[in-house]
Amino acid sequence: MKGFIPTTPLKLNDEQNLAYQQITHALSQTNPKPILLHGVTGSGKTEVYLQATRQALDLNKNIIVLLPEISLAPQTVRRFKARFHDLQDQIAVLHSHLSQGERFDEWNRIRQGKARIVIGARSAIFAPLENLGLIIVDEEHEPAYKQENPPKYNARDLAIVRSKIENCTVLLGSATPSLESYQNTLNQKYQLLPLTKRADNASLPLTRVIDMRIEAKKQKGRDAIISEALRTSVEKRLEEGEQSIIFLNRRGFARSLQCPPCGHVIECNHCAIPLTYHRSEERLICHICGHQAIVPKTCPNCNDPAIRFHGFGTEKAEAILHKVFKGARIARLDTDTTRKKNTLKDTLRDFRAKKIDILLGTQMIAKGLDFPNVTLVGVLNADLSLYAPDFRAGERTFQLLTQVAGRAGRGDLAGEVIIQTSTPHSPSIQFARHHDYLGFAAQELEVRQQFQYPPFTRLALLTARSTHERRAEFTLQTLHRKLADNLPSGIILGDPIPSPLTKSHSQFRFQLMMRGPNPRTLSNHLNQLLKSIPTPEDVIVTTDIDPYDLG
Repeated sequence: MKGFIPTTPLKLNDEQNLAYQQITHALSQTNPKPILLHGVTGSGKTEVYLQATRQALDLNKNIIVLLPEISLAPQTVRRFKARFHDLQDQIAVLHSHLSQGERFDEWNRIRQGKARIVIGARSAIFAPLENLGLIIVDEEHEPAYKQENPPKYNARDLAIVRSKIENCTVLLGSATPSLESYQNTLNQKYQLLPLTKRADNASLPLTRVIDMRIEAKKQKGRDAIISEALRTSVEKRLEEGEQSIIFLNRRGFARSLQCPPCGHVIECNHCAIPLTYHRSEERLICHICGHQAIVPKTCPNCNDPAIRFHGFGTEKAEAILHKVFKGARIARLDTDTTRKKNTLKDTLRDFRAKKIDILLGTQMIAKGLDFPNVTLVGVLNADLSLYAPDFRAGERTFQLLTQVAGRAGRGDLAGEVIIQTSTPHSPSIQFARHHDYLGFAAQELEVRQQFQYPPFTRLALLTARSTHERRAEFTLQTLHRKLADNLPSGIILGDPIPSPLTKSHSQFRFQLMMRGPNPRTLSNHLNQLLKSIPTPEDVIVTTDIDPYDLG
């Protein structure tokens, strides 16, 4: 029990208790429906998970708990070990931050039956746990559950499949469920258990939206990174000994290096994206392939010395926070700062211990974390994901804003959220402002149905990539013509186009999308074609059913 103070079950409110009773009933059923626990941020979903886990253990069943982010693992493991302190040695952890040896040891313990609870990221769904009774998928909407490299799979969907194979209960939890899961509840494929109130009668945070176009005019042309409203609110928290979270979903110091006279932007030699400036390393770095370059003093195109940085990331935001809030204890959490083992765990521990006043970070701090002393959340540049070339852009923006806003006011103190944006009237931002998931879902589902996108159809993405641009394009055009022949009824075949990321790792990329009512029909039609038509050796053709990344 070292390091963990034992906890006892909390008294459930009426909504939590009803959800718990329904889950308990499902645990004793044969082939129960998947359950979607839709609870607003801070509604006590974790307490329901813990009590449901105890019920499964009492029935002599074992449990898998899936998490979308490794950043959630330390907190979740601590909670489970504190609650099930008598079973600490029977809790196994699986994620990529473990060394090969540590992962082998955990896997072996599970295989030998020495673990009853497995907590981990998406690959933990494959844990060799016998007598499985409950699978919990926390933050089920997260794209991180999709494995993008072969073998491609979605851990949430595999949890459903495994629950059917092993005749166990699967519990999906989220404050912002994926529209696919929510539509399944409307179709009565899943059972919906709503938690509409925060636990202990805490109120949802007050959310303000700041129009950064107006703020830019106030700041007379300077980079408007922190609005006056956000600065004042942070200062108030510092004076009162409360903590703040600042969210910015872009790492690095500057987004790009551009020459104003000729317009040249320095791009990666291997990928079709601008290089990001990282001041800590004094390098331009590609966030796709990792290519690095020295920062030039003059424009490589016209030799003009006026070349300058554009945009900002977490590095620059951190520097500005130190400048504006002198004496404040500030920490940054992103991929760059968490490369060393235990950095993430140590930083979150210090933040919980109130050794840090302001925590700045990317999406790894946007979900699932529970810090009672956090009363302010500031969102910088809320538009980053809004205009991505992806039909899910609005949904992802709404989910991200709602999740990060939910970090505020989770204790006895009231919370406040300040969202900085240049598009304040976007439906995604306005629905997130009012914490209105049902309103957002109703509007978005109507649009999806009108244009025949998921959850009303299933997708298949066919991608051709090669170091020879013309060969990749020609290969996909040929496949498109063949796919159009004998096209099964109900399938919508898109045109071959360049991928949103046209070049990656020195390979040119082209793609086409197919939509249809049945994934098996899509898959069979694609596989029959690819088996019958040989593709050039220097062209790689891949398929992805139900893709989450359309880039």
